[in-house]
Amino acid sequence: MTAHSDIAAGRLDPVDLAANFGDAHPPLDKRQAVIESSRCYFCYDAPCVEACPTDIDIPSFIRSINTGNLKGAATTILESNIMGGMCARVCPVEELCEEACVRNLQEEKPVNIGALQRHATDALFAAGVQPFTRAAPSGKRVAVVGAGPAGMACAHRAAMLGHDVTVFEARGKGGGLNEYGIAAYKVPNDFAQRELDFILSIGGIEMRYGQALGRDVTLAGLRRDYDAIFLGIGHAAVRALGAEGEEMTGVMNAVDYIAELRQAADKASLPVGRRVVVIGGGNTAIDIATQAKRLGAEDVTLVYRRGRENMSATWKEQEWAQTNGVRIKYWAQPRRILGWPANGAGPAVKEVEFEYTQLDANGRLMGTGDGFTILADQVFKAIGQYFVPSALEDGLSAEPLEIASDRIIVNADRETSLKGVFAGGDCVPGTDLTVAAVEDGKIAAEAIDRLLRG
Repeated sequence: MTAHSDIAAGRLDPVDLAANFGDAHPPLDKRQAVIESSRCYFCYDAPCVEACPTDIDIPSFIRSINTGNLKGAATTILESNIMGGMCARVCPVEELCEEACVRNLQEEKPVNIGALQRHATDALFAAGVQPFTRAAPSGKRVAVVGAGPAGMACAHRAAMLGHDVTVFEARGKGGGLNEYGIAAYKVPNDFAQRELDFILSIGGIEMRYGQALGRDVTLAGLRRDYDAIFLGIGHAAVRALGAEGEEMTGVMNAVDYIAELRQAADKASLPVGRRVVVIGGGNTAIDIATQAKRLGAEDVTLVYRRGRENMSATWKEQEWAQTNGVRIKYWAQPRRILGWPANGAGPAVKEVEFEYTQLDANGRLMGTGDGFTILADQVFKAIGQYFVPSALEDGLSAEPLEIASDRIIVNADRETSLKGVFAGGDCVPGTDLTVAAVEDGKIAAEAIDRLLRG
């Protein structure tokens, strides 16, 4: 008998969808912010600052909130992290500043640093205040490739230091993963674009959209036309499962679906399966699983090949998915995807066959030979992305960039093996976090300034 997968749009009515994709974590009001800020000990050698990749003076901004100086609090945050508003929403604070909080170390509830950071930056954005001004023009030109967190952090700091910046972005909007790759309920109300507008309001930054490195511009051409270059080109490819049947109808890359969801004017138009399987263990896997559930999928199962403690998604993200009705199965890997018989459009997903996994005597992952199957209409691959260096290979550069393990090698200043060419974010070794990318861009911009001023 020929059948087909049950993938359909409009599983929920507009009212339910609006609620499901509204702000997942409502902001603190004024009273709540004052109460929460009063819990801070304002430590002199604050461990929370040490845990912050961008070195925000956390006690200082919390004290400003406590005294009612929201502009001062926001300025303190944004001086260190120009995307402090976004990071307040998506940063894994439970493994960074809040984990290091002295109250947390005393087995109390840590100060809600992320929510306080959002309270301050939201107030500044709502007031339309730009606390930074540009330095005197330097006469130097900086090219930034990629308008994601690393690229825009570099662009803002370089512009603030007096340089003229041109940003080349392959897509039609800036923001990178902030715009295309984060769950919609984390950043509703077009926040990524509002933050981008704030960054651009400092002046001195020209945005050129639809300009991809290796297609519309070349590294050699940029080196010829600009005094310095920053590469914030992120990841460009999704890892394959390597399982039989993954090209079948109904098998999708999670990042592509999330991008489509983020850009959809009407989320009811997005088709989602009745039974969804997500394969992966990172934040993207959590985001797609939770959003599938919130789009109306009845049964969502996330399968990860190792244990709970090995997932790159934090414990808080895992609990969030489970609270939303996502079932998580550990210690299993996909063996093959089985489909319904072809009905003219090719076979469609019917079920996924998994094999149980374990660690061998040397600590390496291995299959046990035993397995199970999960019925599925839709399968999302979320096992990671990787950097594709081919865009850098224009055949024109006299010397190639040093690349190792599919990442651009940089020094402490984020300068590559080519003089005057810097890089940061997901395309360089390090942690794939928004906050880390922002720090890369900031460090590179300051190094570029020192280079250009001799």
